[in-house]
Amino acid sequence: MPVISNRPMRPLSALVLLLLLAACGGTDADAKAKLEGDAPAPTTVSAENIVVVSLQPISSGPAISGALAAEREATVRAQISGPILSTAAEQGSRVAAGAVLARIDDRTIRDQFLGARSGVTTAQTAADIAARELSRNEKLAEAGAIAERDLEAARRNNVAAQSQLDDAKARLSLAQRQIDDAQVRAPFAGVVSVRSVAAGDVVQPGAAMFTIIDPRSMRLEASVPAAQLSEVRVGVPVSFTVSGYPGKTFSGKVTRISPSADPATGQVRIMASIPNEKSALVAGLFAEGRAKSESRNAPVVPANAVDLRDVRPWVLRLKGGRSEKVEVELGLRDEATEQYEVLAGVAAGDTLLIGAAQGITPGTPVRVGAPNDRAVSKN
Repeated sequence: MPVISNRPMRPLSALVLLLLLAACGGTDADAKAKLEGDAPAPTTVSAENIVVVSLQPISSGPAISGALAAEREATVRAQISGPILSTAAEQGSRVAAGAVLARIDDRTIRDQFLGARSGVTTAQTAADIAARELSRNEKLAEAGAIAERDLEAARRNNVAAQSQLDDAKARLSLAQRQIDDAQVRAPFAGVVSVRSVAAGDVVQPGAAMFTIIDPRSMRLEASVPAAQLSEVRVGVPVSFTVSGYPGKTFSGKVTRISPSADPATGQVRIMASIPNEKSALVAGLFAEGRAKSESRNAPVVPANAVDLRDVRPWVLRLKGGRSEKVEVELGLRDEATEQYEVLAGVAAGDTLLIGAAQGITPGTPVRVGAPNDRAVSKN
């Protein structure tokens, strides 16, 4: 029997082994390439299409807007007629309570005052004489020295004299008051917001001369929808901003609520008192804010991140590089900032898809692109 040497076989065995390994390697590479070809490319979203759930203050209550006015305001009017001799205050002047704002010519009134004072003196003398005459006649009547009709006449004279004295005193008091009214005074401490007259003008009783406001407290008049009236009550805090103070928030409290709604608009007027000790606010500024019926810190998401079309609201969350639909339980809605409180479903730190990215199918691979990438695109 021939002996088969193993040496010639070694090259053949090595060749077969190499062929087998190559065949196996080719199969793995093809399978890998096939898998990679079948996997969907991730959808790229820009930073403007994502939002992170954050823990922050949120409040409920209707949005409000309206003009500011001084809570205490008075129009000072002329009480007498005559030419204005001088004015002592300009628009914007700060005045103390009782400070003289203007002087009206009172020469005619002073003449009337002197006449009234003389009339009081005359009437007082006549009243004294009538009183003494009555006293004397009463004694004579007791002694039977005069008739009853003479006593009655004395009594009537005394009553008439006293009435004339009272009239004279009233005329004197009126003249004195008119002299005082010739000096127009501030009814309370404040600022002159309007000056309607000047020296030389002739005024009549009732003519507006000045408007005084107390700038230490302002009033915000606003309207709220009747449907949200249950969220507003006296004492509810309000917060607002005004132009001219960017980033600064002012606050106050609701003090009055109108008892009726406007049938045309369905709005109810409310009034809020706003402290203004530093006089930062001025009348006429337009305020925008909200009445806060509830307020607390909670996980918050923008309203446009929540889809309310299903039975339960849901959001599209980005987790593990893929989008997923998550049902959420909502709490307070902040009408002013258009945000929701989230009670369950997502937590602070979760990333949500918003805007055009909300159209991405749940389960789709997603990556966040650079700011200059298109909002939503296939990579």
